[in-house]
Amino acid sequence: MRGIKSGASNMTTLRTCHQLLEQFPFKNLRFTNTKLPIFMQEGDNRDIYNISSPFFHNGSQLLLGRAEFRDSEDSSVVFLRRNSGIWMLDDRYQPLEHLQDPFYFIVDGKLIVGGVEVYRNEQNKVTYHTVFYRETDPFHLERFSCGPEHMKDIRLLELPDGKILVTTRPQGSSAGRGKIGFTVLRSLDELDSRSILSASILEDQFTEEEWGGTNQLLLLKNGTVGVLSHIANFDEQGNRHYYSTCFLLDPATGKHLPMKIIAVRQNFEDGPSKREDLKDVVFSGGLVRQGNGTACLYCGVSDTEAHCITIPDPFIEWEKSNILL
Repeated sequence: MRGIKSGASNMTTLRTCHQLLEQFPFKNLRFTNTKLPIFMQEGDNRDIYNISSPFFHNGSQLLLGRAEFRDSEDSSVVFLRRNSGIWMLDDRYQPLEHLQDPFYFIVDGKLIVGGVEVYRNEQNKVTYHTVFYRETDPFHLERFSCGPEHMKDIRLLELPDGKILVTTRPQGSSAGRGKIGFTVLRSLDELDSRSILSASILEDQFTEEEWGGTNQLLLLKNGTVGVLSHIANFDEQGNRHYYSTCFLLDPATGKHLPMKIIAVRQNFEDGPSKREDLKDVVFSGGLVRQGNGTACLYCGVSDTEAHCITIPDPFIEWEKSNILL
């Protein structure tokens, strides 16, 4: 099964960043103490940002983060372990070098880790693609697949029947700055550039001037998938604006709802930014549903810090209804 053809029926109405902001009731709400307590070794002054959500594995609570010096974009993906409320580097795992924006998922009980790798292609030009690692032994990861060149924001989810939902972000002349695609694979063995490029496109999530992608896929009780995502644009001065969003997707039919904003930079405490044009950036990392009507949202903020806020569970209303039927 490879998804549905572009243009299949859906329930979306194209909305711009500005329109989504107008509909977001908490855009002026600021939380305090949102920065995650991360302790780096003495002399290690790298920033940790664009984190995943926490997860339990190998007897510990872990977190993936992008580690990078403030004046560089040569980053590594590192594992952090929670100890007495503090996140510290977990030296049982080797850092994944030249990788950005990590994510994880569990397939058949096994840990899969991915990120965006920056490398030089056959023409010796700096480029990027998404790479995937799997844990073959405790604390040991081996690379097993990669996506097509110039594609980030690829995410996976194991469905109840064992198939694998894949969301993608094709770019180029036909997809503009980047749209969202999806496909369903029979197994993880089918994950490669060819299958990723076969994904059907959700044509109605972004205008030509705006872009975004997926960050995490969560299976809901009614069989649909809650998609944690982001939307972004440039202002007239060339500054970037990134917002944390989500939407609903039915992997069997391709029906989906429009995005809604769930967090903006204003919601997090003040802090530094990597550059002036990155002040208003929130990059969705992961979401943990609490079961009490709230969810913890983990984000990278201004390309320098890792933050977390507690928000109303954005999927609960969709989970209780059959809105996509």
